[in-house]
Amino acid sequence: MSIDQEQVVNELYTIRDFVRWSLSQFSREQVFFGHGTDNAWDEAVQLVLGAIDLPWDTNPAVMDARLTYGERKRVVEFLRQRVEERKPLPYVIGEAWYLGMPFYVNENVLIPRSPIAELIQARFSPWLRPGPVERILDLCAGSGCIGIGCADVFEEAEVDLVDVSVEALEVAARNVTRHGLEERVNVIQSDLFSSLQGRSYDLIVSNPPYVDAADYACMPAEFGHEPELALTSGEDGLDITRNILRQACEFLREDGLLVVEVGNSEVHLMAEFPQVPLIWVELEHGNGVFAITAKDLRQYRDLF
Repeated sequence: MSIDQEQVVNELYTIRDFVRWSLSQFSREQVFFGHGTDNAWDEAVQLVLGAIDLPWDTNPAVMDARLTYGERKRVVEFLRQRVEERKPLPYVIGEAWYLGMPFYVNENVLIPRSPIAELIQARFSPWLRPGPVERILDLCAGSGCIGIGCADVFEEAEVDLVDVSVEALEVAARNVTRHGLEERVNVIQSDLFSSLQGRSYDLIVSNPPYVDAADYACMPAEFGHEPELALTSGEDGLDITRNILRQACEFLREDGLLVVEVGNSEVHLMAEFPQVPLIWVELEHGNGVFAITAKDLRQYRDLF
């Protein structure tokens, strides 16, 4: 497909026109939805509103408003990136929503979508022990959405956002500032726990790379815009997860909790460590998230 941008700009005028046209392009080119929306209508509305700097929940009364020539050109360019380049919408508009909070994103970080959001909203109950939560680690933090979400829920906690990628941490730092959390949320460059000696946490949460080789090979084109470093981790997707399981007990307080997302690689982890008491959390949206206590990690550490 090649969009005749000038023709479209000269023939369409209102927000509604461009939403309808976007729907047709999505259908014709069979784009993949799964980076913030799950249907063509929501995707089209967010694309058009994002291009003209209006929030996604803008009053529908604006749908028949006419756009300026410059705005029409911008909508068409956003649509071109989405359809021709298969760039996920949050990268096109530079924003994703997670836990009802906006986050800046670019192609140095995964687009926020982790089902760990459900656990954050529930304050990790009933698996996290009762009482104050003073220190939280978001390991493999990327955009920082999980750790910032934790900081929003646990208002007295200090949170460390840790990632090996300097470019990802630049995005995380921007989101920390955006949410006014500079006094409680730290951004730390580290290859897993290597730069965290002397620190201990009540809660360690991680959405590490976990896509196995077979799944990665058949993912839709949109996923090719996300950093491979943040998606893959060996043939079975578990190389980094094993390292986390091996090391996390050194950084958890005695009654601490580790929570990790492994997605579809859950089947590989269960098969390899059937004797380890991993708690597989039942989620309304998503799968492959486990919790394990510091006590159990220490008991089974030699297996990892």
